[in-house]
Amino acid sequence: MGKFHLIDHPLIQHKVTILRDKNTGTKDFREAVNEIARLMAYEVSRDMPLQDVEIETPLIKTIQKQLAGKKVAIIPILRAGLGMVDGILDLIPAAKVGHVGMYRDHETLEAVEYFIKLPSDIKDRQLLVVDPMLATGVSAITAIDALKKRGASSIKFVCIVAAPEGVEALKEAHPDVDIYTAALDEKLDENSYILPGLGDAGDRLFGTL
Repeated sequence: MGKFHLIDHPLIQHKVTILRDKNTGTKDFREAVNEIARLMAYEVSRDMPLQDVEIETPLIKTIQKQLAGKKVAIIPILRAGLGMVDGILDLIPAAKVGHVGMYRDHETLEAVEYFIKLPSDIKDRQLLVVDPMLATGVSAITAIDALKKRGASSIKFVCIVAAPEGVEALKEAHPDVDIYTAALDEKLDENSYILPGLGDAGDRLFGTL
């Protein structure tokens, strides 16, 4: 069963407040998203398996630990997910990056897939699906559906701000997926925006307000 992880480290809380402030400009918003993703990657990777390896220090031979097991792929949900990629790559530079393009139909509130490009070996990788916002959960669920159809089996979902409704919907649709968020907000409004939220993350990242 997947687990829900609220990563509420003080540095992350401070940077989430910067994101929420309507007066934060594109440059600072983009930098804060990148920094939060980097800090979250530290916790998201906490359960990565290790193996013993023999090395030689300048003094003696010794058995030490190195990473083992599945390699990582980062899968941003376009377009806002792009803002989280570089921060995670700072910590896991060997990760591959795939892309899933989704947009929300504002009339039906359904997610529409318009682009998907993935590493050829996703079935052998730990996938980190990233999107700053988990609102209704529809985009995340649809993206993970698409990945599973293509053979993915080890998936974590990483966001910055989540609504309770989205968390529950994602848990129900994909109970095997761990969910990581930096903030669990109050609720969705009548237009399915997260409250208190931070507005449209894509628009604020790319200056398309």
